Amino acid sequence: MLGSTYGTLTTDSRRARVIACGEQPGPAVHGRTGADERDVSGRPLHSDVPDLDRFFRPESVAVVGASDAEGRPNTGITRQLMSWAERVGARLYPVHPTRKSVFGLACSPSVADLPEQVDLAVLLVADPLPVIEQLADTKVKFAVAFASGFAETGGEGAAAQERLAAAVERSGLRLLGPNTNLNAFERFRDDLDGPAVALITQSGHQGRPVFSLQELGIRLSHWAPTGNEADLETADFISYFAQRPEVGAIACYVEGLKDGRSFLLAADRAAREGVPVVAVKVGRTETGARTAASHTGKLTGADTVVDAAMRQFGVIRVDGLDELQDTAALLARAKPPQADGVVVYSISGGTGAHFSDLATAAGLTLPTLPEAKQAELHQWIPDYLNVANPVDNGGHPVGDWRGRKIIDAILADPSVGVLICPITGPFPPMSDKLAQDLVDAAERTDKLVCVVWGSPVGTEAAYRETLLGSSRVATFRTFANCITAVRAYLDHHRFTASYRSPFDEAPRTPSPSFRKAQALMRPGKQLSEHAAKQLLRAYGIRVPREQLVTSAAAAVRAASQVGYPVVMKASAPQLAHKSELGLVKVGLTSASQVRDAYRELVDIARYEDIDLDGVLVCQMVERGVEMVVGVTHDDLFGATVTVGLGGVLVEVLRDTAVCVPPFGEDRARAALDELRGRALLDGVRGAPPADIDALVEVVLRVQRMALELGDELAELDINPLMVLPRGQGAVALDALAVCR
Repeated sequence: MLGSTYGTLTTDSRRARVIACGEQPGPAVHGRTGADERDVSGRPLHSDVPDLDRFFRPESVAVVGASDAEGRPNTGITRQLMSWAERVGARLYPVHPTRKSVFGLACSPSVADLPEQVDLAVLLVADPLPVIEQLADTKVKFAVAFASGFAETGGEGAAAQERLAAAVERSGLRLLGPNTNLNAFERFRDDLDGPAVALITQSGHQGRPVFSLQELGIRLSHWAPTGNEADLETADFISYFAQRPEVGAIACYVEGLKDGRSFLLAADRAAREGVPVVAVKVGRTETGARTAASHTGKLTGADTVVDAAMRQFGVIRVDGLDELQDTAALLARAKPPQADGVVVYSISGGTGAHFSDLATAAGLTLPTLPEAKQAELHQWIPDYLNVANPVDNGGHPVGDWRGRKIIDAILADPSVGVLICPITGPFPPMSDKLAQDLVDAAERTDKLVCVVWGSPVGTEAAYRETLLGSSRVATFRTFANCITAVRAYLDHHRFTASYRSPFDEAPRTPSPSFRKAQALMRPGKQLSEHAAKQLLRAYGIRVPREQLVTSAAAAVRAASQVGYPVVMKASAPQLAHKSELGLVKVGLTSASQVRDAYRELVDIARYEDIDLDGVLVCQMVERGVEMVVGVTHDDLFGATVTVGLGGVLVEVLRDTAVCVPPFGEDRARAALDELRGRALLDGVRGAPPADIDALVEVVLRVQRMALELGDELAELDINPLMVLPRGQGAVALDALAVCR
């Protein structure tokens, strides 16, 4: 468990200046300059940021369905809302058709009879739709609907939620829910300093571990329980929290995304602001996806696409709620790293070796300390112990003045950005002295100091008082959570340091290629290979020399013009898998072979009842790395681009990476680095390095095609794309395209 705070500066200089100067943050805006600007596919390039200030801190609140009758559920809720309203300084007005007063407050019979226009209406009614329609005339800004029985229950509930969403849109107010809870109105500690964690959850109970961080000294500023998201959604709160200067990190528990584009725009805003977003996203498995859909009634989305989208826009995805709380807390509080190097320091050589193995396997950099630094450490550590990294002190030096000297010397090395000390169990007074030395050293450095307190008890004074009482040490309870959080911390700062929003570079107007491509589209049809390759040519993607012929004699003439050896393939719409039917002939080197191949292809097609548009006589391209580049449509994010190992390997190894438009060259190259077979592109067993620049160019051109053709292009598959040796380009040997 990560404890206490690590300082007050955030990673974004503008936000840091606001805090340092004591300025109050200005109100969020509903839009921004250019908010209506759209890309070539007609999708927005900027997100609207709802002004949620009056939701979280209203001046006036109406509680519709308020009660003070003992034993009624609404009574307890009314009591909690009254307490919350008092804390935030809001006037509260009970609304009930048959009560004169509730808890001594005068009660209005309906929302139309409220004494003033309120900022927030909390609806404690089974059917919020009639109340929403009544609120339309009151100009209320926000409403919260707790009622369940909507999209989470199936078809009828989904239809009811659609009616509710339509009424909300007509009314002009913003709605949280339905199927939400009281988490937004919890009591937050106001005695904690430093940047805060803002919390977003679609299931209220799943946010409890993060909310409990306050008991360890971690400040929590907001909690948005979004429920079914008929109106306000996770993306709205990410955008809003990213602009709040007190928010150091955003922690999310997401069951389903309402709209992929909105999520990308919100994540982009957070990345621009340098605010880390850490998320648990349910739906990695088929079972998880079904459970999420039944609970929230929204699309879960293909998990590989969701994962790619999050990674592409810097959202840190974790698996467990314990990882969510520890990672978000560290990212909110820790100052930017001065170096990427991690040093592991321990009492035990076995502990240090174990932790170092896990950290290295997770991708952390453990630099070998310079010989001069090792010699310095050996002033206080016996010569027979390893101090290269991990640093093993042997135990005894931590019990006296040497312990602090060792820690200070490690932190002084310029290659060290993070010091991690795993303490597997309490061994007083040795562990107590070590904990105090780490806390004291952390107070004098801007570098991150982490401690893993491995005792299962957790009641020791060294843990509860020394470590959790520190404002500078990050304390964890498990090796895994520490490694996950530190890796996320270093990755986040690397990401934001070089982040360029792809929305700023997304195409606004169609290219000349678009007009050529549109003429080739056949709505509702799968194109022949020949037509699909024409589509690629329109976007400047190289294909082999080839001719479409309809006779054996024409095939022989084409072969001589293309140049032997040649490949011959049947070409017809709706013909996807030619090889399985024997409709591909490779390595033909003579006119007689070409004639025979033509006749055989025609005979097979006739037998299989395939209506050929001809036979392709193609240049044979042999030397290169076979890749696949394609376009598919995701229910949440629309067109996505896939790149991976091609040929038969795409089905056997499934070694692919996904890019979600818009994206730039950096993302295309990063996708290649995600492939398990990435080394093939660099050249193995004497093969020359492949033309990676040409491959990246094809990926970007395919993205342009996907954006411009939009819903007209249902699917594209270039397989194989033969990536030739460096400097020679890439050639699309086969292509499949399906039109909507």
